[in-house]
Amino acid sequence: MSKVIGLRCRECGESYPKEPIHVCEFCFGPLEVAYNWEEIRESVSRDSIEAGPRTMWRYVDLLPIDGEPTVGLYAGYTPLFKAEQLGRILGHSDLWVKNDSVNHPTLSFKDRVVAVALTKAKEFGYDTVACASTGNLANSVAAHAAQAGLRAVIFIPSDLGPSKVLGTLVYGATVVAVDGNYDEVNRLCSEAAGKYRWAFVNINIRPFYGDGSKTYGYEIAEQLGWRAPKHIVVPVGGASLITKIYKGLNELHDLGIIEKPETRMYGAQASGCAPVSTTVKEGHEVIRPVKPDTIDKSIAIGNPADGYYALSTITKSGGWAEDVSDEELVEDGIKLLACAEGVFTETAGGVTVAVTKKLIEQGRIPKDETTVIAVTGQGLKTTEAVAERLPSVLHTKPNLASLNEVLSGLVAGAAV
Repeated sequence: MSKVIGLRCRECGESYPKEPIHVCEFCFGPLEVAYNWEEIRESVSRDSIEAGPRTMWRYVDLLPIDGEPTVGLYAGYTPLFKAEQLGRILGHSDLWVKNDSVNHPTLSFKDRVVAVALTKAKEFGYDTVACASTGNLANSVAAHAAQAGLRAVIFIPSDLGPSKVLGTLVYGATVVAVDGNYDEVNRLCSEAAGKYRWAFVNINIRPFYGDGSKTYGYEIAEQLGWRAPKHIVVPVGGASLITKIYKGLNELHDLGIIEKPETRMYGAQASGCAPVSTTVKEGHEVIRPVKPDTIDKSIAIGNPADGYYALSTITKSGGWAEDVSDEELVEDGIKLLACAEGVFTETAGGVTVAVTKKLIEQGRIPKDETTVIAVTGQGLKTTEAVAERLPSVLHTKPNLASLNEVLSGLVAGAAV
């Protein structure tokens, strides 16, 4: 029997065959992958995982593909490191960073989900893949499609930053800029998915695509010595990642690989697009969509597809959600992480760092409990967010006298 039984509605529980569908025809709830856990339990252990490749595919038996992986063979297994200097600055003694800004090949966590989605798309026999994206997913789908010999059609908001547009076009993808925000782009793609026989990774392939994010949680537990941390701070855009990390940790427990996780999950958003954070802080149960107004384009999704499930994850785990201004995400996030740990993250990572700082100051995250910050993308993709907030370059003529004059203005005591 296959380890993947089929699909199941997350709301009413109705079962469906293993096909490229994502919505329940009875209650219109989202579908998720249903696994044969009895079979998986017999074959998966710490030893079997550790014997696998040093990529996300060491967890292949926990992912929704039927054969061997064929796309994104080098994605995942990114560094988890103890952020000693950042911890000292924030007054925290056990602070860690899970750094997906060095993921292969496009430097974001989206390489995980796309590796699974395109492997599945090939299993279903598609020759064209597509997506709606705020940037990172566009880059990843385009790159993986090129490697897999698939055609890619990418839909983006027309105001997307130039680095992410270039980082999609370079792979030969067809890029369609839509005059609207991400939610409007996504609606158009939902309509297009009904007309064109394309594998839309975050629409008709979404149940399979989403489970690629579980590997982020698997890796955290393994890299901490097969234990779950007490706290994880995750950026929230479409809101799938935070739910899948938590799901992954609990799956490892159900398989007897780690002890029962007591992990609190925290959602991090920019104040200019904070539907989940606002709902949590106001104590409501229904998310009110918002119109994005933030420099953090990578998670600027005003009506998150998995918002309800993110709320459930945060509440069930005993976590919280918080948001930060654009200035905070740059100063207390991007620049702080870069100067403290030498990691240049994009705006979403700036949000998680700045929110972590705020949560520690609020006392929501104790200063001595294992805490992991999810850094999900590379800062070189969003240089426009910090360009005007950095100091000017010093200029000198090629002689020592000129250099001394330039350096004379530095703060007394600096090394010269």
